[in-house]
Parts: sequence; structure tokens; C-alpha cells
Amino acid sequence: MDPVNALIVTATAWLAQDPDPETRAELRLLLQQAQDREPAAVADLHSRFDERLAFGTAGLRGEIAAGSNRMNRVLVSQAAAGLAAFLLKQVETVRPGGIPSVVIGFDGRRNSHVFATDTASVMAGAGVRAILLPRLLPTPVLAFAVRHLGASAGVMVTASHNPPNDNGYKVYLGDANDGSQIVSPDDVAIATEIQRVADTLLVSDLPRAAYETAPESVVQAYVDATAGIATRPRAQVNAVYTALHGVGWDTTRRVLDAAGFALPTLVDAQIAPDSAFPTVAFPNPEEPGAMDLAFETAREVGAELIIANDPDADRLAIAIPDADAPEGYRRLSGNEVGAILGWRAAELAQNAPGDGGPDGTLACSIVSTPALKAVADAYGLNFADTLTGFKWVSRAPGLLFGFEEALGYLVNPGTVRDKDGISAAVALLSLVSDLKADGSTLAEHLDAFAEKFGYFASGQISVRVTDLSEIDRVMARLRQSPPAMVGGSTVDHIDDLSAGFNGLPASDVLRIVLADGSRVMVRPSGTEPKLKVYLDTSCAVGTLAERTETASTALADLERGMRALIG
Repeated sequence: MDPVNALIVTATAWLAQDPDPETRAELRLLLQQAQDREPAAVADLHSRFDERLAFGTAGLRGEIAAGSNRMNRVLVSQAAAGLAAFLLKQVETVRPGGIPSVVIGFDGRRNSHVFATDTASVMAGAGVRAILLPRLLPTPVLAFAVRHLGASAGVMVTASHNPPNDNGYKVYLGDANDGSQIVSPDDVAIATEIQRVADTLLVSDLPRAAYETAPESVVQAYVDATAGIATRPRAQVNAVYTALHGVGWDTTRRVLDAAGFALPTLVDAQIAPDSAFPTVAFPNPEEPGAMDLAFETAREVGAELIIANDPDADRLAIAIPDADAPEGYRRLSGNEVGAILGWRAAELAQNAPGDGGPDGTLACSIVSTPALKAVADAYGLNFADTLTGFKWVSRAPGLLFGFEEALGYLVNPGTVRDKDGISAAVALLSLVSDLKADGSTLAEHLDAFAEKFGYFASGQISVRVTDLSEIDRVMARLRQSPPAMVGGSTVDHIDDLSAGFNGLPASDVLRIVLADGSRVMVRPSGTEPKLKVYLDTSCAVGTLAERTETASTALADLERGMRALIG
């Protein structure tokens, strides 16, 4: 068959089972144009149907549109049926005759609610007990609900801080997985079931059934558990809060109120959920400009602290007053916030009742600052470094606290086994309240950290490519001709994680350790066409100013050296 005709047949078959009027109309028009051999339409169909949106440890994520390589109701229904089949097989091995259960959450993005209800009805039709959360809610509430309800699995419909027209599908597993996100080999097993559904069944023929709606008491249980990690405020903090057009505020408000904190001043234009994200170019607090309205509001009220959640509230950004910053405020890096929250966790462990001393594990991803290990060593705690992603951080044995540099923090592992921007905000606000009561500030606390553990400087190089093979070539070159120097520093050794390393699963990562103790991590991005390089240096001798100068100078030299190496 002519390749274009074959493509048209594939797309027509997809159209026949699509229940969504919007994507049906979109695909019907595209098919008409392709039948007339319009080049742009044919290319668009190839982009949509030559591949299938891959299901992996991050679940699904992509642009909302018709086609097997996009997010839509056909793909979501197939994913739901495949996940249901996986859960039904799993339960037969552990509880023959048992009925697995799934709890489903959704945020305020375009189509989140319809994707969630499709998932619930398809999974109920397959024989799984399906429980839909009562309304749009943050991702951490769903992660909490998996454990709170004793569910076999959880599904969160969200694309976190992706562009407005994206959506996604995160999967958590209960039972032995304790509510963490899926990891291999479960992702492969689920993907196999999804493919089987896609190959053998029409979405229009999938049985659907009534599902349950979780009571509001589930949300209240999350509020109570999260408020419970706070210390009673000894001083109120003049804070500003933004939800970046996401779903974080309502739950955050309830948690802060329950914990006894005065409510912050709101960035009104960004507080209500809005799937168009009208005031930001990209709804990620790490992106330039995303926090401009928060800075403006903070200047108006003289805020001591800015708190920002990303749209599904699993990440937290913090900014503090800084007279040297153009906006008057400086956003702290994820490494800075992770280090001080890790210090807080170590202090809490040391002061916990009992005479056995502090016990437990501080964990972070391998691309996050080594500062957390310095904290663990100082307090006699275990330390674990994991592959990137909270699916790995959350599984560290004896976890007290975990984080990764991309603004993700896990401060309450007893209730949520994923990053949680709301509980992290509460923990940070408790710390700032105590500091204020003692006549100190978060900026001074960061200096105290550097004086106690050393000054840690971190940087990142991100190289976007149009051809993914460029990344492969750089990684191959670094492996085949490993550098002896990076900038002015001698390379001590290079760890290649491609075959696994020291208990870490295999990953396309190179860790370059320098003779002066500095470190460079090189890896392809897991979500974007980018090569990412993470740079870390530190200094623990001299005055604070000397430590800062030494580490910062070394960091700049590392960056120059790595830019020269990767081209």
C-alpha cells in the first residue's frame, strides 16, 4: 500500500474509536487535507501516528491532540484498561480472588477532569474498584490518598509545570511499593498491557461502569497530617504566596490555617486555577519571569518570604529579600532549600524523644548538591544518593527527608512518598518563624549553614538540541576520550553509570570527580531534548567570605571547562 494511504488507514481507524468531538473534528480535517496530499498535513499525521506516546516510569505526558503520539481520550482509555489488567494480574498473585483498587486525582489543566473520569469508568468496567477524588486537587493529595485509602494504585492526571496544552498521567503503586511512583520492571509490564489493549480492542468496546467518589474526609486527612509536621509558630511571617494558576492554594490555605500560621498575601492574578496560564510564558517557578508578579506583590507589602507552588503543587520555590537583586528578592535554588530543610530534618531527628541518638536516612538525587551528605555525616545519619526522580528518592530505606535540585522536597515520608510542595512550604515556614522569633532571617541561616558545613556552590549547563543524536555523540566522546582536566582542575576519576554503579540502576550518566573534591554530572534530560550538566564545588576552610569566594571561583572554572568539553 502507498505509505500515505497506509497512514490514512491508520488515522481513520483511530478516528472511528475516538469519543472526543474536539479531537475527532481536528483529525477529520487533517485526514481530508492528507487525502489531497497536502505536505504539511501528511507530515502532521506522521508526527501523530508513526510512534506511540511511550508509557514509562514517568507515566505518560504530551501535547493534547488526536493521535497515538499525543494525549487524548483514546490513549488515556487504553492506558486505563492496560493498568487495570496489570492490577488484576498482580492481585491474583498475592490475594487470589481479591479486587484491586485505584484512586484517581486530577488538577486544573485542560481535559484533566475528563481524562480522570474516563480512567475511573474504564477501570471500574474492568473490575477494579475505582475511587475518584472529589474535585481538582494537588498531586500530593493523590499520593497521600493511595496510602490513606490502602489502594493498590493511584493515577494523577497532570502535566505539572509543562506548557499549557500538555497533560499527563502519573502512576503510583500501593502495597509493597508504599505509595511511590512506579519503577522498572512494573512500567514495562504496564506498558505491555496497554499495548495489548491498543492492538486488540477498540476503546468504544471497552466496558465502563460506575465508580466511587472519595469523601472530603480524605482531603481533610491530608490537611491534618500536613499541618502536623509544623511547629507552632513562635512568630508570624509576612509572606506572599502564588499558585502560578494551579491548584495549590485551597489546600495550602487549609493547611496553614490548621497549623496556626497567618495567611500570606496572595498574588491575586495567579491564585485561581487557569489552564491557559495567562500571566506566565511557562508555568514553572524556575523559569525567568514566572515569579515576577510575586516579586511585585512582595515589594508592595514588604514581604519577608515568597512561597510559590508549581501548578500541581508538588514543587516549591522560595524567594527572600535581597537588596542586590534587581527585583529586590532572590529565588533560592533547589539545592539551597534542600540543604536547609535537610538540616532541619537532622535537628528534629537529633531532638526526637529517646536516648539512641538520631537515626534514619537523608536522601537526594545524584545530581543534587553534596551538601546533604555533609549534614548526614555531621549528625551520624545515613545518606543515600539515588537516580533522578522521586520514584527513587522515596524508596530510600529509613527515609527522614529527601529532595532533588529541581525544587522537589519530601519532608513527611510517613504520609506522602513523593515530592510535596505544600508540606515543604509548611516546614520552611516553621523554620522561618523560629528564626524570626530568635531575631534571625533565612539569609542569615544560609550563612550559618555555610559556616557549619561549608559553602556549597552549584551550577548547571543546559544545552538544547534539535537532533537527539548530538547528545549521544557528546556522551560517547566523553566515554571514549575521558578528559584528564576540567578547566584548571585535574580529574581524579569518572564513574560511568550506564551499567549500574554501587547499587544504582543503569542510567546514562557520567560522574566526573575532580582532585579538589568538585564534581560534574553529565546526562541527557529525561523529559526534554537537552544535555544537562550539573556542577558542584565546596569549601569548608577560612572565613565565610573566603569560603564563598573559593567555591564560586572553582565553580566558574568548572563551567568554562565543561562548556569547552561538550562544545
